[in-house]
Amino acid sequence: MAVRPNRVALVSLLGPAFVAGVAYLDPGNVAANITAGAQLGFLLVWVVVAGNVIAWLVQYLSASLGIVTGKSLPEVMGSRITSRVGRIAYWIQGELIAMATDVAEVVGGAIALYLLWGVPLWAGGLIIGVVSIALLGVHGRFGAKPFERLIVLFLVVIAVGFGASVWGHPVDFASFTAGLVPRLRGFDSLVLAAAILGATVMPHAIYAHSGFARDRVGVEMDVPLRRLRAATRIDVTLALLFAGAVNVVLLVIGATVLRDQPGTDTLNGAFAALGSISGSVVATLFAVALLASSLASTAVGAYAGAEIMHGLIRRTIRPLVRRAVTVVPAVIILMLGVEPTAALIFSQVVLSWGIPFALIPLIVVTGNREIMGEQRSHGIVRALAGVATALVIVINAGLVVVTLGV
Repeated sequence: MAVRPNRVALVSLLGPAFVAGVAYLDPGNVAANITAGAQLGFLLVWVVVAGNVIAWLVQYLSASLGIVTGKSLPEVMGSRITSRVGRIAYWIQGELIAMATDVAEVVGGAIALYLLWGVPLWAGGLIIGVVSIALLGVHGRFGAKPFERLIVLFLVVIAVGFGASVWGHPVDFASFTAGLVPRLRGFDSLVLAAAILGATVMPHAIYAHSGFARDRVGVEMDVPLRRLRAATRIDVTLALLFAGAVNVVLLVIGATVLRDQPGTDTLNGAFAALGSISGSVVATLFAVALLASSLASTAVGAYAGAEIMHGLIRRTIRPLVRRAVTVVPAVIILMLGVEPTAALIFSQVVLSWGIPFALIPLIVVTGNREIMGEQRSHGIVRALAGVATALVIVINAGLVVVTLGV
């Protein structure tokens, strides 16, 4: 009988990775993966898989940092960067990444509101920004657990909504398997590969997960460190398996359901095509899932932005003010009439540029015995994380070379 309470206790420790994992299911992922599938078939399956493997590694390192040190990555960097100018510069790039994240999340939510109820895009963007503050208030007022349960509810809606879109459509498994072989085909595939990586290995999720893990330590102080880290490995594995499966489904929707359909290079077009092919119910479920992904991920993004500011420059501002500032670029884009799906994909490319600024410090600090003690990451883990970072840098460099025609 003594085993059962231990199992229950282990389950109670799960959750932070699912909250951080919402970042891998935001509207940017939806746009990037569906567009990749619709335009290139199964060519970039390998990028989706590689991105989720990298995400597992970095999210485990991020959570370990929060558990062992009781600090988030921005807090650790804020204490390690002695130059005020250096801290401000690092904070600025983090805030720019937070704004790029908001573009994807707010624009995606605005599209969903337009598809469901015809709400003008700019008004939808404002609505998503306001609702995200209320969702973040759940964390501040009721604590981590209720916030985690709310996010898990959103995840269920996301899985059901997107899963319905591919239901009943046979998958060409030979083509799918061929897509696991790393290769690119032209400039468009390079842009979409960078977008998928940016949407999957989200820099702000790295900052946020260390904060969520730190918050959990404050609640579970009587749990041995070894048990916390074991629970974290299970938590990250389950969360990333779930997120990876949904991302693969999104690419399959594009490659199987929407391939060669006109207008499916936009989410509006994908919605219309799904309605034509599978019926209005499936299309509505798709839009509801898109809205859920926006609301869940924008709450996590707001948390990450606040954590970046607090950790690096030791300042906090009211959530309403912070949200107003970070939502402004997205609303401006919507008011200017920029094609929303194109803005979503471009925002993911911008995010991919922020990955090294989060990954390299994470690798360094989690391998530092002074910071992590005996719990520092193994040399093999650091090497694998280094390879992952190099892959992102190479893809981004290739994107610049091709764009500039160097």
